[in-house]
Amino acid sequence: MKKEAVVTSNAPGAVGPYSQAIKSGNLLFCSGQIGIDPAVGKLVEGGVVAQAEQVFKNIRAVLEAAGATMENVVKATVFLKDMADFKTVNEIYARQFEPPFPARSAVAVRDLPLYVDIEIEVIAML
Repeated sequence: MKKEAVVTSNAPGAVGPYSQAIKSGNLLFCSGQIGIDPAVGKLVEGGVVAQAEQVFKNIRAVLEAAGATMENVVKATVFLKDMADFKTVNEIYARQFEPPFPARSAVAVRDLPLYVDIEIEVIAML
């Protein structure tokens, strides 16, 4: 099965040796998104709430570039710098999807790239 990179300027570009997303068969594997506003290339201000909202904008942009929407997401992994933010992030997360909600994992990690508060990666069906 071949793989194809998905690239869009409407989400932050890869800052390392990875792709924004990879299409393989009928699956789309999206790299983790953080709260960088691609228009200015900087982390949004406003803490975990603003970052989470920007993360979902970035995810939508990558999905759209691949011909998908949030409805296509089947799995999400949420990485949090502080599990105390879980309830707040969960409320923002819940507004992004319609039932049936994707499968999900949420974990607290010691550090994230650029010391952000949240990163989310998704897998979608195409």
